[in-house]
Amino acid sequence: MEAGGERFPKQRQVLILFLLLRVTLAGWEPRRYSVMEETERGSFVANVAKDLGVGVEELAAREARVVSEDKEQGLQLDLQTGLLILNEKLDREELCGPTEPCVLYFQVLLKKPLAVFRAELLVGDINDHSPEFPEGEMTLKIPENSPPGTVFPLKKAQDWDVGNNCIQNYYISPSSHFHVSVQNRGDGRKYPELVIDKELDREEQPELRLTLTATDGGSPPRSGTAQVRVVVLDVNDNAPEFEQRRYEVQVPENSRVGSLVVRVSARDLDAGTYGEISYSLFYSSQEISKTFELSRLSGEVRLIKALDFEAISSYELDVEASDGGGLSGKCSVSIKVVDVNDNAPEIAISSLTSPIPENSPEAEVALFRIRDRDSGDNGKMVCSIQDDLPFLLKPSAENFYTLVTEGALDRESRAEYNVTITVTDLGTPRLNTEHTITVRVSDVNDNAPTFTHTSYTLYVRENNSPALHIGSVSATDRDSGPNAQVTYSLLPPQDARLPLASLVSVSADHGQLFALRALDHEALQAFEFRVRAADAGSPALSSEALVRVLVLDDNDNAPSVLYPRHNGSAPCTELVPRAAEAGYLVSKVVAVDGDSGQNAWLSYQLLKATEPGLFGVWAHNGEVRTARRLSERDAPRHRLVVLVRDNGEPPRSATATLHVLLVDGFSQPYLPLPEAAPARAQADSLTVSLVVALAAVSSLFLLSVLLFVALRLCARPRAASGPEGHFPGHLVDVSGTGTLSQSYQYEVCLTGDSESNEFRFLKPVFPNLLVQDPGRKTEGNPTFHNSLGMKQIDKTTQLQAYATSHNKEKMTRRFQPQLQR
Repeated sequence: MEAGGERFPKQRQVLILFLLLRVTLAGWEPRRYSVMEETERGSFVANVAKDLGVGVEELAAREARVVSEDKEQGLQLDLQTGLLILNEKLDREELCGPTEPCVLYFQVLLKKPLAVFRAELLVGDINDHSPEFPEGEMTLKIPENSPPGTVFPLKKAQDWDVGNNCIQNYYISPSSHFHVSVQNRGDGRKYPELVIDKELDREEQPELRLTLTATDGGSPPRSGTAQVRVVVLDVNDNAPEFEQRRYEVQVPENSRVGSLVVRVSARDLDAGTYGEISYSLFYSSQEISKTFELSRLSGEVRLIKALDFEAISSYELDVEASDGGGLSGKCSVSIKVVDVNDNAPEIAISSLTSPIPENSPEAEVALFRIRDRDSGDNGKMVCSIQDDLPFLLKPSAENFYTLVTEGALDRESRAEYNVTITVTDLGTPRLNTEHTITVRVSDVNDNAPTFTHTSYTLYVRENNSPALHIGSVSATDRDSGPNAQVTYSLLPPQDARLPLASLVSVSADHGQLFALRALDHEALQAFEFRVRAADAGSPALSSEALVRVLVLDDNDNAPSVLYPRHNGSAPCTELVPRAAEAGYLVSKVVAVDGDSGQNAWLSYQLLKATEPGLFGVWAHNGEVRTARRLSERDAPRHRLVVLVRDNGEPPRSATATLHVLLVDGFSQPYLPLPEAAPARAQADSLTVSLVVALAAVSSLFLLSVLLFVALRLCARPRAASGPEGHFPGHLVDVSGTGTLSQSYQYEVCLTGDSESNEFRFLKPVFPNLLVQDPGRKTEGNPTFHNSLGMKQIDKTTQLQAYATSHNKEKMTRRFQPQLQR
C-alpha cells in the first residue's frame, strides 16, 4: 500500500487495515438471515445489495465477497444480481449438534474502499431424525413380590433434532402390570420410567415383553421403538407338592438288582433355589434301607437287594420332598412283592468229548443233566438244540440227555460248531437257560493239495543271471496241520533230451521257481515241465500242475552279412555299365539276425560312399541301386559301405563293403581293382606272375590254333570260307562242325588277385554275321566299338543271380549267353 509517494512497512500496513476494519464494523449492526437445513444448493438467502444500500454495479466494482469464519464456504455472493445464495446443503446437526439456536457468522467484504459488514445465518431445524434407543432390547429383573407403584428407570432414546422436533413423549404397549411415566430433566430432556400397576406372579407369568416407543414433536412426527424384557424373579411362596399322596406298586420277586421300582415326583412353582426339590426317606427301617434306594434328585426308588416273596411280601415307604427355602411335602409308597417263576432251569455237564474225528459216523459228544428248583408247572422243563446242526439229543435217564452226532462230519466244510442247549420251564412267565458247547472237528487227510491254476505260463528274458526267481506255483490243502503242509517237487520231463535239472529248480516249501543258468532264446525258446504238490499226511496225497516257460528274446545278436562275405579272399566287385539308368540294380546285401521278433527286423543304410548321391540302398530289402543316370564324368571305381541295423534295444549293427566298377561294356579289359591291404602284397605279386605266365601260354596256344585254322581254310574250297574280318586274339572261336548252328565267341576274364584258376565272369560275345554290304549296319542290331576296335553287336542280355546259403558258402556270379535268333 502506498500513500504520499512513500511505502509503509508491512507491519504498519496490517495495523492500519485492522483499525479501518474496527472503525467500519463499529457503526454496523449485524444483520440476521435464516434458512432451513437441507435447503437445496443455489437457494435464495438474502438481497445483500439492497441491505447494504449499494447498487449491483458497485458490488462488482468493489469486488464484494463473502468471508465465513469457518473453513467451509456455505454461502456465495452473486455479483451479477447482488443476491446471497447457498453454496451447498446445510446440515444443522453436523454444524451445531445439540446447540440451539444454530448460528453461522460471516462477513461481506468490500474492497476499494475497504468495508466489512457482519451478518449471521440462522439455520433452522427440520424433523429429519427419528428417535433411536441405544439398545434394541432392554432387560429388567423385577422380584415378584414388588409392590404396586415401584418405579424402574428405563434407558431414554436420543434424537438429533432440537426444539419441538426432539423427543416429546414415551409410550408402552398395553399391559395390566405396567405403565410408563415420562420425567423431565433440568436440561429439558425427557426420560421414561416403568411403574408397576399390579403385583407380579412368577409362577403365572415368569417373563413379560413390552414395546417402548419414543415420539418427537415434528410434523409429521417420527418415532423409535425398543423391546423391554421383564424377568420376574422368584420368591419362595410355594411348598413342594407330590403328584400323588400315595403310590401303590407291585414288584415281581425276580426283579433284577438295580431295576426301577417306582418314581415319585413333586413340583414346586417357585424358581431358582426355591424351586429345586430334593427327595429323602422320612422314615425307614433297616430292612427297607438294605432293600431299596431313593434317588435324591430324581425320586427314583430302585432295588439294591433281590426280593423274596416267601420272606417279605410288602413294604411301606414315606418319602419327603424339600425345596431350597425350607418348605417340604410328604407322600407314602406301598410296594407289593408278587410271587413269580423266579428260578430258571439249570444245566450240569457231566462229560464232554472234543475234538471229534471228521470221519466218525456217529459219536457221543456230551452227557448233561437239567433241573428246576420251582415246583408244579414252574418246574416242568423242555430241552432243545438248534435245528440246523448235525447233532441229536437223546434222553438217557430222568433229566439226563446225551448229545450225539447225526452222521460223519466234514472239517473242511465246518471246523467248529457251537451247540446251544436250551432248557425252558412251563412257568408264567417262562424261564429258560442256555448253555453253549463248543465242538471241534479234528482233521483227517482226505483232501489232496489243489493248485491255484491247472497250468502256469512264466516268462524269463534270455541271458538272465543264475538263480533268478522266475515265478511261483501255489497249491492249497483244505486239511489242517501236517495234512495241509504242502511240499513242491519237479517231475521228470516227458522229453528225455530236456536237461530240466540244470535249467530250473523249485523251492520245496514255497513253490518258488528259479532259473539255474542263463537261458538262450536262440537255443531254447520254450520248455514245459510238471510240478507236484504233496501234503505231509499219511498216506500222502498229491496233485500236479503244468508249467510252461517262455524264453524272451534279447537283442544279443548283431546282424550277420551273408553277401557280400567278409573273408580272406578278394573283395566282391560289382560291374555296372555306364549306360545304366537310374534305379539300376547293382547288387543286394543279404543279412540275417539270430534274434527274433523286432530284434530281427533289419534295415539297410548307405553309411559311406566314394561319391555320395550316385548310389542308394533300399532300407527294407538291401538292394543297392543307382540313384541317377551314370555319366562319363563319374569315377570308374567306387567303394560302398552299407550299414545293416536291427530293431532291438539297444540296436546292433554290421557293415558290408561293396566295390563297384563302372565299365563301358562287359567285353573291355577290366580296370584294376582297388589296392589290397599291405598284408596281401605278397599274394598280389604272386597273382601277377601267374597271370603273366597264363597270358604267355595262352598266346602260344592261340597262335597254334590260328595256324591250324589257316591251314584248314586253305585246304577247303573257296565257297566255304569263314567270316570276313579280323578275329580278335583274346576270343576263342568254337565254330566248325559242332552242334551249334552258328559260331560263338566267349570272353574269358580272371580276377586280378585270384589265387586259383577259377573263372569269375563268363560273358558271351555274338559272332560277326555275314554282311552283303560291308558299309551297311545290320538292321535291328545296334553296334559299338570295343577297346580293340572291333564292331560287335551290343544288344545282349546279362543274367545275374545271387545265391545265398545258410551254411555261408561262397557266392558266385554266373552269366549264361542268350541267343537272338
